[in-house]
Amino acid sequence: MSDRRLVKEDKRDAHLRSPDFFDVEKFPTLTFKSTQVEKRGDEELAITGDLTLHGVTKSVTLAVELGGQVKDPWGGIRTGFSARTSINRKDFGLGWNSVLETGGVLVGEKVEITLEIEAIQAAAAQAA
Repeated sequence: MSDRRLVKEDKRDAHLRSPDFFDVEKFPTLTFKSTQVEKRGDEELAITGDLTLHGVTKSVTLAVELGGQVKDPWGGIRTGFSARTSINRKDFGLGWNSVLETGGVLVGEKVEITLEIEAIQAAAAQAA
């Protein structure tokens, strides 16, 4: 959550890290711990788990698609995955907002989360 490489606008970034939003001084990380994996197709999974964000833990389900698998030059197997879910930010205590001149609000409640994951299976150790 506090990795500055992910966002580039200093004023906005500082506000996102502030107590109005993620409060990274108090909550520097978010975690996801899987509790159930269900196969939905040849290359699809539903992974349910506990998402902890801003000190609040809720169950969420990730829709996961297998992207492919290759052997790397070092003997490891690399597997790519894409995962998606959506949450209501207010469920996690992220309630800040600002009313616009048009009467709408600056920040919507629904947050789409997309993950691009590369998992590496290490090569088996060779017998000595």
